[in-house]
Amino acid sequence: MEDQEKILAFMREQAYHPMTVRELEEAFGIKDSATFKELVKTLNALEASGEVIRTRANRYGVPEKMNLVRGRLQSHPKGFGFVIPETQGAEDVYVHANDMNGALHGDTVLVRVEKEAGGNRLEGQIIRIVERGMKQVVGTFKDETYYAFVIPDEKRLGKDIFIPKEAYNGAVDGHKVVVNIVRYPEGRVNPEGEVVEILGHKNDPGVDILSIIRKFNLPEAFPDDVLAEAEAAPDEISEEEISGRRDLRERMLVTIDGADAKDLDDAVSLERLPNGNLRLGVHIADVSYYVREKSQLDNEAYRRGTSVYLVDRVIPMLPHRLSNGICSLNPQVDRLTISCDMEMDANGNTVKYDIFLSVIRTDERMTYADVRSILEDKDEALIEKYSRLVPMFEDMKELALKLRKKRMQRGAIDFDFREAKIYVDEEGTPTEIGFRTRSIAEQIIEEFMLAANETVAEHFHWMKQPFMYRIHEDPNAEKLMAFMEFITNFGYSIRGKGNSVHPRALQQLLEEVKGTPEEIIISTVMLRSMKQARYDAESLGHYGLSTEFYTHFTSPIRRYPDLIVHRRIREWIELGNQISEKRLGYWAEQMPVIAEHASQRERLAVDAERETDDLKKAEFMLERVGEEFEGVISSVTSFGIFVELPNTIEGLVHVSFLTDDYYHYHEKMFALVGERTGKQYRIGDVVEVRVANVNVDERTIDFEIVGMPKAGFRGSRERTPRVIDGRGGDRKPTRGKQDRSRTGRPDRPGKPDRQKDKKHPAEIRQKYKDRRKTEGNKPPRRAGSGKASSGEEVLPIGAGEGDTPAKRQKGFWEDLVKSKKKNRKNVASQAKRKRR
Repeated sequence: MEDQEKILAFMREQAYHPMTVRELEEAFGIKDSATFKELVKTLNALEASGEVIRTRANRYGVPEKMNLVRGRLQSHPKGFGFVIPETQGAEDVYVHANDMNGALHGDTVLVRVEKEAGGNRLEGQIIRIVERGMKQVVGTFKDETYYAFVIPDEKRLGKDIFIPKEAYNGAVDGHKVVVNIVRYPEGRVNPEGEVVEILGHKNDPGVDILSIIRKFNLPEAFPDDVLAEAEAAPDEISEEEISGRRDLRERMLVTIDGADAKDLDDAVSLERLPNGNLRLGVHIADVSYYVREKSQLDNEAYRRGTSVYLVDRVIPMLPHRLSNGICSLNPQVDRLTISCDMEMDANGNTVKYDIFLSVIRTDERMTYADVRSILEDKDEALIEKYSRLVPMFEDMKELALKLRKKRMQRGAIDFDFREAKIYVDEEGTPTEIGFRTRSIAEQIIEEFMLAANETVAEHFHWMKQPFMYRIHEDPNAEKLMAFMEFITNFGYSIRGKGNSVHPRALQQLLEEVKGTPEEIIISTVMLRSMKQARYDAESLGHYGLSTEFYTHFTSPIRRYPDLIVHRRIREWIELGNQISEKRLGYWAEQMPVIAEHASQRERLAVDAERETDDLKKAEFMLERVGEEFEGVISSVTSFGIFVELPNTIEGLVHVSFLTDDYYHYHEKMFALVGERTGKQYRIGDVVEVRVANVNVDERTIDFEIVGMPKAGFRGSRERTPRVIDGRGGDRKPTRGKQDRSRTGRPDRPGKPDRQKDKKHPAEIRQKYKDRRKTEGNKPPRRAGSGKASSGEEVLPIGAGEGDTPAKRQKGFWEDLVKSKKKNRKNVASQAKRKRR
């Protein structure tokens, strides 16, 4: 590792130019063969990982100096994609579908930046696949008799997986399966796979959630060695373990959580001091005491990164033996904790703090609902039941409101979006969709946890020791400027340019629009202009909270970064300034790696949770196709509008369903505007929609606007078909139903039907024969006469005086030659016109 870092640092120097192995040997002063072999091995390892590039001339250099970007490919179902660079802050690179070169979604690739696409967006071509990101695929098995395909649940994969007959392994049509990719695509050939696990039929209960778990590669069961370590943990703490800790078992403490929570990892206390200040105590389960570094429990917790909360189950980071047992702060039992005591004055300012190891015994296990009922509803029965705790709850409410007011004044941004809670039955069928409440009880815990996180983060920042921080970087200047331009459509404005806008100004805007029709649209667009919060080894501040220092200290049972924070606190408490330079160097090297891994696992968990929510919401609406609802437009795109119902379910009204006009997308206004009528659909508008279609497999819901004309030609009216006669005539249009003859032509009274009067050819021939027999007895018709007189018949061409079979034959051939000459002349004229 040290050799790799040394080589990379050398190649990243400004004066470096691509070198051969021999030149690098001279540059590093290598004299013996063993060291030279190590150099070659290190270069090969760096080249394999994509951190170093070898040119056609066998010279080595780093990608960033060769106009190359190393990153992860994020594909789109339509074929194109973006390469997300590994370097923080670097711009994404757009890759056209024709420039993928066999790369799939999730692959780590090297992309050559070739030009700027539309606007200032970078565009490039993938030149090398460093590492395949997707080795297993979950999908639906489709049997084609002699071979099969697996249709992936991950639509961004873009290609079905070909399965040869011998790789079915018991799968049948309709099964949800897990497939190992044994051959990756080359050119237009599909990837080839082998069925390794059958989850069940796609319509079986529970298979849908199981498919999502496999799709995101979420671990379910813990390995045996991990469970063995967890089982070795004691049920109770001993006196030896208590020694060296501050004893807080006589202090009044409570846990406040949801009614269904089992892993109680935080407790709070509040007491008045003789000087009139309040001492707020936040006490967190000392998970780091039981999950030792490099143990099997620690390795598994690192791999999982976080607990994942799906609709019908929880995938924990730690085994239940720990999370629900010795690490859970259950009432009336002794538990080991790490405490943060904060002394606060009358204005909610922290004037003194202390971070230490402790032992506690909580008095009560309170729920949010009970605390809310005591403080807001004044429930007499609950007040009497918890009479000893009520005064503390009243003080907690007062302090929490002060802390919140102080936070808002400094500029913290508070997005008050509703969060859905989906209720399912035993078979996983959604029965109801409710909301997670945010009452004074939730606010108390929220404000107290924020205060503890900020205090711990600031303490270690000034200690100048390696630490894990939770950061939220300033918004992208272009996005923020676009947002500032957007709100001018509603008559609002913010002073400032780009990143110089203080978050206080954004919070003031949210307060100003609260309760107005444009509240939803402005809050939504503002949130989209922000960056995602993440973990980092440097304290870069938290824009959304408007604080310089922030970390995650309060949930070590379900978040690995919190466990790392506890581990660092424990080392600082036990060793103080005696910690070795080697140990500090280890933390300085590992902390960025852990932070990046934890951020990735967090995003994966959020995506999995969101997909299960979307799945159950689609199932919930499947029985409501045709029903009408009132909703609010939550997003506007060039292809339609997304409408959110009061139960947070969102569906798409495709632009093709807006049949009363042609609609154009105005990006700066976030609106679809009718070409003829000027009608607008904007974020925040209230519309009446009807559920038109639900696709559970795609997790999509289609709406249509109530009262909108059915899809078809815009402004269409009933038209009468106009038929062109292939024989040269032009049939006039007919309206309505008419009686038609067997030939399909309408009867026209007063005019002879030529089809009906047409005689058989045999009858015509017999008529001519009879006429020729009598030609000699009748005088010829005078020249110049217009019509045949009454009773006369018009003779055929060539018939007349002296007409004989020889003359008739000669006349026939003369007429034929004349007609062919005339046709040739016409063809020649057309050809001349084309050439001209």
